[in-house]
Amino acid sequence: MKINMNATSTIVSVKSIVLEAPGRGEDLLVKISAPTTGGNLPIILFAHGNGSSLDGYSPLTDFWAAHGFVVIQPTFLDSRTVGLTHDDPRKPRIWRYRVEDMKRILDKLDLIESTVPGLSGRTDRSRIAAAGHSFGGQTAGNLLGLRVLDPETKKDVDLSDSRIKAGVLFATAGQGGDNLTPFAAENMPHLNVSFTHMTTPTLVIVGDQDYTPQKYQLTVRGPEWMSDPYFLSPGAESLLTLFGAEHSLGGIPGYEVKETTDENPEHVALIQLVSWAYLCHALDIEHDSWLAVQKSLSEDTNPIGRIESK
Repeated sequence: MKINMNATSTIVSVKSIVLEAPGRGEDLLVKISAPTTGGNLPIILFAHGNGSSLDGYSPLTDFWAAHGFVVIQPTFLDSRTVGLTHDDPRKPRIWRYRVEDMKRILDKLDLIESTVPGLSGRTDRSRIAAAGHSFGGQTAGNLLGLRVLDPETKKDVDLSDSRIKAGVLFATAGQGGDNLTPFAAENMPHLNVSFTHMTTPTLVIVGDQDYTPQKYQLTVRGPEWMSDPYFLSPGAESLLTLFGAEHSLGGIPGYEVKETTDENPEHVALIQLVSWAYLCHALDIEHDSWLAVQKSLSEDTNPIGRIESK
């Protein structure tokens, strides 16, 4: 698939930026990647999957940065690099700490940008997207309007943020309730969610062989469960389904990482291109690339994926 993209830029990455986080128990560590040139750069906040860290997902984050986005990646409390014990009292609220971390980043953009020489003043705060994989998809989804039935209060929690203008959800859990296995219902009550209020423009990306992480069985349904964020959200505009892809979607968590069970460079390359083109479209940067991606995939005689839109 050939699309007229902007030329690849040299990028710079800075880590680990330390943000004070009272009440969290640990300071928040952040990585920022950005093109070395250009102005009015849109921003992507990226939420990693369970156990990962700011060092993950370089196949996505480096690509986005090399093609004109500033990418910000936090390390959440569930990261293996943090090492919380199983009985840590913060564990039941990890889902909420994650969203609070994303909001803290939004509140501290001036400080974060100042750590990258020459970046201050070059970002476009009116064009900010949230993206995430797996557990990170729910985290990003909360900013887009997804609501969690709080396990403690039993009330829907609105953690949406008007500063977020678009989103991309990768292999993100679907509806809770009867869709969950007994294990998930008992151990992951934060999976009881509602997509009714997720009105921010969003692209959903799934694999048609995604039976959720091998360590856990989360749903009594099959891979179609991961399509719920598209079918049940008024803001979800398009769905990319990758044929043969599992939970790591061909390898987006990183190059040669153990989470990847279905290494497929073609899938990763398609995801890079489609996600970039969609965000350019949804953030009103330019629309030709998104139209071209959809047309090219629909005309492919041996496609590796399918895009459908509402």
